[in-house]
Amino acid sequence: MSNRTVVGFSGNITRPSKTRGFVEHVVRDVATTYGLAASTHDVIDLGASFPVATSLRDLDAKARQILDAIVEADVLVVGSPTYKGSYSGLFKHFFDLLDPAALRRKPILLTATGGGERHALIVEHQLRPLFGFFEALTLPTAIYATDRDFADGVLVSETIRQRAAQAVDELGLFLPAGAGARVAAE
Repeated sequence: MSNRTVVGFSGNITRPSKTRGFVEHVVRDVATTYGLAASTHDVIDLGASFPVATSLRDLDAKARQILDAIVEADVLVVGSPTYKGSYSGLFKHFFDLLDPAALRRKPILLTATGGGERHALIVEHQLRPLFGFFEALTLPTAIYATDRDFADGVLVSETIRQRAAQAVDELGLFLPAGAGARVAAE
């Protein structure tokens, strides 16, 4: 198993979650394509210490472990459901706890879900500026999926799958040296 990692983080507080499933789908594609170890977490995994934390020292061991995995990952895949045209408040709260340099130069693939097309610009108007603040390397292709792109919580839209594959392909241009080479198809 690779010591290089791709970590997914979803802004969901409920399960099952289309957003988490979407993030997991992309994380699996990244892991398979580049031979990286993979894990996915969401806000609900952070536990009771997280919502009231005002600094990193307020997080319990489990929440801190997830935060450390995200900061130490070679690649991040982030996603949030759309609430009132933006990411979830707890998703933002998580990133508010990070040092501004924590994600510098880290490749980040952006995803989001929402009820319809009118929220599609969340990735460009909300997520991309958030990670721009951190000086992260957000991939050019971001992916937004609506409720109709899923069936029973599983991504079924071939168009969205193709867009996700395009983003995963672009990731190869952003990986640090030695972080993962494209695995040859068998």
